[in-house]
Amino acid sequence: MIIKVFLVFYRLLWIVLVPLVLIYLWHRGRRDADYSGHLAERFGFYRRSLPQGALWFHAVSLGETRSAIGLIRLVLARGDKVVLTHFTPTGRRESERQFKSEIASGQLVPIWVPFDMQWCYRRFFRACRPKIGLTLEVEIWPSMIFAARTAGIPLYMCNAQYASRPLARDSRGLRLRQRLIKGFSGAFVKSPLQAERFASVGLENITVTGELRFDQPVPPALIKAAARLRPALAQRREVIAIASGDQGEEQLFVDLATQLVADARASGRLAPLIVYVPRAPERFAAVAQGLIDAGLRVLRRSEVLTPELDHKTQMDGADIFLGDSLGEMFFYLSLADRVVVGGGFLERGAHNIIEPLMMMKPVLTGPYVWTIEFPFTEAEAAGIAIKLPDQAALVAALSQPAIEQRDAIEGFLAEHCGASALTLRAIDKAIGEQGNSD
Repeated sequence: MIIKVFLVFYRLLWIVLVPLVLIYLWHRGRRDADYSGHLAERFGFYRRSLPQGALWFHAVSLGETRSAIGLIRLVLARGDKVVLTHFTPTGRRESERQFKSEIASGQLVPIWVPFDMQWCYRRFFRACRPKIGLTLEVEIWPSMIFAARTAGIPLYMCNAQYASRPLARDSRGLRLRQRLIKGFSGAFVKSPLQAERFASVGLENITVTGELRFDQPVPPALIKAAARLRPALAQRREVIAIASGDQGEEQLFVDLATQLVADARASGRLAPLIVYVPRAPERFAAVAQGLIDAGLRVLRRSEVLTPELDHKTQMDGADIFLGDSLGEMFFYLSLADRVVVGGGFLERGAHNIIEPLMMMKPVLTGPYVWTIEFPFTEAEAAGIAIKLPDQAALVAALSQPAIEQRDAIEGFLAEHCGASALTLRAIDKAIGEQGNSD
């Protein structure tokens, strides 16, 4: 009864939300035209026919898209068709880049996810009639869930986790989110702990499949470019990367870089090179100016390297190498000896540590790791990731020589890879069970 009443109010709310969302897309489209492009797709109208009987993946943005690449490649390799929905241009552009030939052949179609209204999803399901729907990470949209159920489309959370803070929050009051979660057909989750959490709120058909991000492909050109350019950038210096630094941490990281450089010079040591990669592209210029204002010598990737990652000017003598580009995180991580992962010094939580570990780099972050409980807890136990309470502790840790941890990281990765194959087996089983029940 509670869910029925909620859905009535939710549908009425969209009468107000539609113009607001359109204004938001128009506003974002002024800076990125892809936000306002193909607008009809967001209402379930398509200029081209969509493949019937495809596997439908929903990857809202860039991170979710990258996490699913290994799994989607397995699906495509055996001849299945894929419909891949996104909300942000960064996710859609990544799928267009990764699956160019499959898009050209019609085996994979990237489109915008419909607005979360029943009639939009009815049109979407009529257009492609997928065998199964797979929402990457935890995307809980009421109309998506119940429209899929009405259409007889099994809808599973994929690579899912239920972090401790959302679980505690959702367990209070009317528990609407948990009631919605029960509307999924099931979930493919990252760890046994996550399976227990989803089961505790009443979700059935849960399979532990591991973390898909461990299977994401690493672009070899980025790794080769890092090996080629590191001598010119750092010579004999240690390289410390700050990956995905959030806006709320910018002053902390400026102060960190300033102190590390000053302490090294005061003691007669070579100062480390700091590779700083802000999370948000719109912060690139502001971060660069903040570092310059602090008296640090800054090189911007956009100014010293060509699009092909060849250097076009002298690159030695910098304190900071600012990563002001998109899609090149593995390049920046490959340059480093150690990596500080951003977000951890803010209550909204740390960003993913898997990419640095895939590059064999030990990880440091702040105290807020609830967003990445898996695999941070396991990585911390293995001694390859640590959380630190504040800036002073981070400075102290980075002032100590780096410890070689390649063997430990390789063992950790070997233990956790293979989630794509496990997930594909679970998908096939879910599709088979759905077919037997029809």
